[in-house]
Amino acid sequence: MAKTPRKRTRRVRKEPEVTALLVPVERIERSILLIRGEKVMLDADLAELYGVTTKRFNEQIRRNLSRFPSDFMFQLTAEEYANLRSQSATSSSRWGGRRYPPYAFTEHGAIMAANILNSERAVAASIMVVRAFVQLRQILSSHAELARQIRAMEKQYDSQFKQVFAAIRALMMPADRDRIGF
Repeated sequence: MAKTPRKRTRRVRKEPEVTALLVPVERIERSILLIRGEKVMLDADLAELYGVTTKRFNEQIRRNLSRFPSDFMFQLTAEEYANLRSQSATSSSRWGGRRYPPYAFTEHGAIMAANILNSERAVAASIMVVRAFVQLRQILSSHAELARQIRAMEKQYDSQFKQVFAAIRALMMPADRDRIGF
């Protein structure tokens, strides 16, 4: 009896289930903060996205500190943390809140954290985080392009449009209040 050759089946790489993640990119964008001139996400927000507790998340980070140089992650100072708490109305340590300042993760740090957690949800969430950072970068670059075009127009027209251009520039400026997030 002759043996029939077995068919070889190729393993198809499965894409992570991004659609299964119920967090919209807009929600992730709202949790991106500007701290020390860096766009970052806090450890608690990343832990929620990746489906773990903040305690477990930070535990894994501490076990893998060599993967997180200072341009990937940093811990907030007491002053930054106090300012953040006053803006987001989080509870104090007397009421069961955080007892230490949170860690802030840049885009690269957030991706590295997903690699450490190594779950399907963490991989899918990291894709969403990258998309949110990219979308934010595109918005900021279009804002810079608009400012460049307004400067070019201002040079073209005479002084009677000076007030119009001043009003447009005022609308483009961020609010003067002391703010950490976008």
